[in-house]
Amino acid sequence: MLYGITIIFAALFLGEALCILLHLPLPGSVLGMLLLLLAALIKRGFDLRVVEVSNHLLRYMALLFIPAGVGLMTLGDLLGQQGLALLLTMVFSTVVTMAVTGLVLQWLLRRQRRNKDAP
Repeated sequence: MLYGITIIFAALFLGEALCILLHLPLPGSVLGMLLLLLAALIKRGFDLRVVEVSNHLLRYMALLFIPAGVGLMTLGDLLGQQGLALLLTMVFSTVVTMAVTGLVLQWLLRRQRRNKDAP
């Protein structure tokens, strides 16, 4: 378990450090997740110890949204001014995400069928 937590926090730390050093316009945690994904792709799979820790963290993911919810309460004035733009952005991004997810799923299913048909 300690190994999995260490790997996850190392990826988080590396992502944060790269964002600060390179002045990248994205959150360090997102870059850390991308680095962890890249490492998994290179290794052709996730380490089981990292998967075990990730599953534990996913069980308590709802607790991680509490600070974000409290943050929204403190931004009531800003949400009142730009709420419509935020709502439209969320709806648009949700539709785009669903469309891209569907297209990728169809592509993967076609690829899987082709691989099964090939001798």
